[in-house]
Amino acid sequence: MWSDLVCPWCYLGKRRFERAVAEVGVDVELVHHSFQLDPSFPRGTSRPTREVLAEKFGRTLEEADAMEAEMEERAAADGLEYHLDGVHMGNTVDGHRLVHLAAAHGLADALVDRLYAAHFTERRSLFDRDSLVTLAAEAGLAADEARAVLESDAYEAEVAADGEQARALGASGVPFFVIDQRFGVAGAQSPEVFAQVLRRVSDAAAG
Repeated sequence: MWSDLVCPWCYLGKRRFERAVAEVGVDVELVHHSFQLDPSFPRGTSRPTREVLAEKFGRTLEEADAMEAEMEERAAADGLEYHLDGVHMGNTVDGHRLVHLAAAHGLADALVDRLYAAHFTERRSLFDRDSLVTLAAEAGLAADEARAVLESDAYEAEVAADGEQARALGASGVPFFVIDQRFGVAGAQSPEVFAQVLRRVSDAAAG
């Protein structure tokens, strides 16, 4: 799964995929790949998401607020609690670097879920390194190791390579799933769509 940590559709897509996995009853290893929606964002800074949305889509701030309210309702229908009022947007490379660190300890999924919940539900910062270290520790990583990664250039190349791989596969946005190295699924599709693909993969493997 390619995703960005501040992408509301990615959190939603992950939950829908997980529901499909549970429904189909297959064993799945979910591998997380980095994708930055805006790598040009200056590191260590952030802006209100409503302002970013208004600029990106040519909307008023009030229209951006309505977009976020609609997203909250959509997430709630899938069992996720979003609180988007006051949420900020920023560069996510440091968060992605920590996900790569977490993968080395078998904790990538736990950290991704922790960062999603922190951003979308708790309105905690993913752009401040002290905040990221605290969240990494809450997901089971050693705080000292997380801080050492953030104070170095560790996993910078891996984050960049993930993005290049996604573009090579034809992904222009996220979430983007590649199942069994054969089936690509773009977007936060319904659990039924994911289940259909999972069944095809399972049947092919059994046949």
